[in-house]
Amino acid sequence: QNEKELQDAVKQQEEKMLQFIDKSGEVTRLKAEVSQLKCLLQRAETEAKVLWEEMRNKEHQVDTAYVQERVMLRREVDKLRLMLVEKENENKRLTDKY
Repeated sequence: QNEKELQDAVKQQEEKMLQFIDKSGEVTRLKAEVSQLKCLLQRAETEAKVLWEEMRNKEHQVDTAYVQERVMLRREVDKLRLMLVEKENENKRLTDKY
């Protein structure tokens, strides 16, 4: 009886350790992804600043209202894509869970 309880306790401890290792690996992966996304964001912000400066210099040649509308529409598309990815991830988590 005691041996059985001990084996069960060891098995539970092993399962907890494996879960911890899995979560630890996921945290490491997510930290790397966050770092990469920060770099991409910084790059995109720099490019946007340069493009807006160029547009200001050529204001008489560029229809800024048109460009602003395109930027707004692009932001909306990006927001919708992000929402789609979040929903797909949520669905995947739910199907993986059950």
